[in-house]
Amino acid sequence: MKRIKAACITQTLVFSNHDGETTEYAKKMIQKEYEKYKEQLDKSRTKYVILSEKVNDDGSIIIEIKKQYNTSPVGDYLS
Repeated sequence: MKRIKAACITQTLVFSNHDGETTEYAKKMIQKEYEKYKEQLDKSRTKYVILSEKVNDDGSIIIEIKKQYNTSPVGDYLS
């Protein structure tokens, strides 16, 4: 019988404005969406580590994140 001992997933996510706006309001909305994403992870008690975060001139945010996969234990993946 096999079972999952530990599991994580690594993702690269881009938070950006769909219509290409680069106004201060658009940048603020992108930041708000990113913060809401992190709050959602915390609320669902998903374990995660942000490996890198880059804010571009147009306000888009690119992150590389390692996070818990489903409800599987994470083992030393997040150490």
